[in-house]
Amino acid sequence: MNTQMNDFKPSFTVLTSMAEPPKPKKNKLVTMGLPLIAVLFVFSLVQLHFDYSKIAQGFTKLGGYIGTMFPPDVSAWRHVLLAAIESLQVAIIGSVLGIVVAFFLSFLAASNLTPHPMIAWIILSAASLLRAIPTIVWALIFIVSVGLGPLPGVLAIAVSASGMLVKVFAQSLEEMDKGVLEAMQSTGASWLQIVMQGILPTVKTAFIAWCVLQLEGGIAESTILGAVGAGGIGYEMTHAMKSYNFAAALFVGLVVFVMVFSVEFVANRYKMRLKIRQN
Repeated sequence: MNTQMNDFKPSFTVLTSMAEPPKPKKNKLVTMGLPLIAVLFVFSLVQLHFDYSKIAQGFTKLGGYIGTMFPPDVSAWRHVLLAAIESLQVAIIGSVLGIVVAFFLSFLAASNLTPHPMIAWIILSAASLLRAIPTIVWALIFIVSVGLGPLPGVLAIAVSASGMLVKVFAQSLEEMDKGVLEAMQSTGASWLQIVMQGILPTVKTAFIAWCVLQLEGGIAESTILGAVGAGGIGYEMTHAMKSYNFAAALFVGLVVFVMVFSVEFVANRYKMRLKIRQN
């Protein structure tokens, strides 16, 4: 009888351990990161010495300014639309140049495709430097170099876009399944064939999404760059704000919104059709 009981205990222990659910692992990023962010937030809030009475007065004034914006002033619609077209051109040319440069460099920056890790490190470091400098600073640098007009805006957006897209393109390439590359290499496919037939069909949707995001950001950046002399609709916005013509500023803002929304709408429709064809 005792022998039977002894034989039964281990099996009972196994069943008990199997019935207990596994304890979830603690995420160090959450347990340590969130309290640190909260401490930094409180410290910054205290250190900056905000005058909350002035903030309240500012919001009161803002409410009065919003009332003067309606109805929008469309009297200068021709100048605004011509400036909007110029900003759109600046954003398109700058973004396309940045996309082309980032497309080719990303294959050298991706860890699974680069011919040497040092080459990938150099390209990613240079891209980080380009991203670290704001686009408006690049515009000021190019204004000093090539003068006022749309050209410094194009160059600034191209440099900023290439810095951002090299990183995200390379990450998209690194997320590819290694089995696809190994299977094509085993068949004797050349590097160009691997890229055209194995890599691009896989990352095409991700690349398009990042390009659309860059174009949307380029349109918004071209608006800001116009305020520092890079041409476009930003000049119209700055002129309206400096002259306290908030109704005209609202019209300019609506035009910018329509531009960005149109690009996003067309891009989403294109991506939907692309997914349908793939399925």
